[in-house]
Formats: sequence, structure tokens, C-alpha cells
Amino acid sequence: MTSANQIRWTSAARCHVGLVREINEDAFLDRPERALWAVADGMGGHEAGDLASAMVVSALDSIDPQAGLPELVTAARDQLKDVNRRLRGEALLRDVNIIGSTVVVLTARARSCSYLWAGDSRLYLLRHGRLTLLTHDHSQAEQFRWRDHSQDAEAAQPGHNLITRAVGGLDTLELDEGTVTVGDGDIFLLCSDGLTNQVSEQDIANVLLRSDCGTAAEMLIKLALKSGGRDNITAVVVRAEDPDCSDMTVLNPGL
Repeated sequence: MTSANQIRWTSAARCHVGLVREINEDAFLDRPERALWAVADGMGGHEAGDLASAMVVSALDSIDPQAGLPELVTAARDQLKDVNRRLRGEALLRDVNIIGSTVVVLTARARSCSYLWAGDSRLYLLRHGRLTLLTHDHSQAEQFRWRDHSQDAEAAQPGHNLITRAVGGLDTLELDEGTVTVGDGDIFLLCSDGLTNQVSEQDIANVLLRSDCGTAAEMLIKLALKSGGRDNITAVVVRAEDPDCSDMTVLNPGL
């Protein structure tokens, strides 16, 4: 039973290797009963990206499910920093520069959500029909965009798709953090860049507006594949329902 001041969470996740790559370096966490979700994208072109993303997700999944929201965020930071340390050591043992993964994490208690991220895996919020990007990419492309105030400048730069932060990327892990108050009907999307590089935000919004979590996740994967599927693709769709919301419409069975 959902108690007063609580949100009922439903979610669904889908992951696909895509049409080009042989190994799926994406991983995800889908725990609606614990209000905990994550997407991790192993760094393409480096050794053991699938190992890195799996380690990230496993570490987050070990967080105490009974913790309050501030404790959850602290625990997530601590776990990711520990994975960062272990991945740096693993890269040293294998004599490679980097074994790393992006990460985006969403967790909630009552009507509050917190999220953490490093890299270019994203978190979106669809509210009242409007799609908002809650994260910003840690990438050279984003740096060029802010510097030059133009997306055209992005294409002119070599290596514009390189990420600037990742778990395992540097000895010290930097994570950005945000919070949002949850409303009835809010829909969150956590995804890897294999989706956002292939599907427009308008198409993402249209899918989220018209579908339940499972159908939406499947349709987003299909759209990315239809557009070329050049990378691994992950979509985690999360919906919030407030059973005490006074604005909820009650359907008349006689209609």
C-alpha cells in the first residue's frame, strides 16, 4: 500500500546492442520498488567497457534500500568513487589508458528526486507535455556549444564526441548532482547516447506522451535502430503517480 505523501513508481527498461557493434557495453538498473534507476555506458574504443558499466550498476544496486534520500545520494557517490578507484587500478594492471563508463542515476524518496551523472548518458523529465533535459553532457561537444554558442562549431572540431568525465576516467571522479520535486504523471527517461544520437527530442517526447513505460522503452529502441543503430542503445522509462492527487480524473464506468 502507498502511504500518504508517497509516490507510486512504475518503470521499464530496454537495452539493445545496436546494428554495428558486436559487444553491448551498456548496462542499466531498474528497481522501481526501491525508487532507484541508472544507466551506464562503457566507454567505446577502450578496453573492457562492458566490465566498467557492469561494475557501476552492480555497485549502485548494493546501496541500502532503507536509506533516506540524502543518505542514498551519499552512498551512490561513495560507491561510484570506489568503482572509479578500482577501474583505475584495473587499467593499470592491463596497461591501458582508460577503462571507464558514463553514469546517470535517479533515486527518490516521497516527493523528492535526486540524480547524479558523469558523461553523456542523460536524464529527461516529461511534465505536462514538455520534455526537459535535466542533465548536461560532459563532452567536448557541449564545451564547444557553450564556448561558441553554435552547434555548427561542434562539427568543425576534431574528436567533438569525446566525453570529458567518466567513472574510471581520472584518478578523481567528478559527479554533478540535481534535485527535482515530483508531480503526478511525471515521466523520467534515463538513456545512453546510443538513443539520443539517433532519435530527436521531439520524437522522444511523442513516444513518452502516448505510451506506458514498457511500450515507450520498446518504441524508443526501435526508433534508434530504424535511424541506424550505430551504438548500443538503452532506455529506462520511469513514471510517477500520486494516488492522493486531487486533480486525478475519475472515469465514470457508465460512460
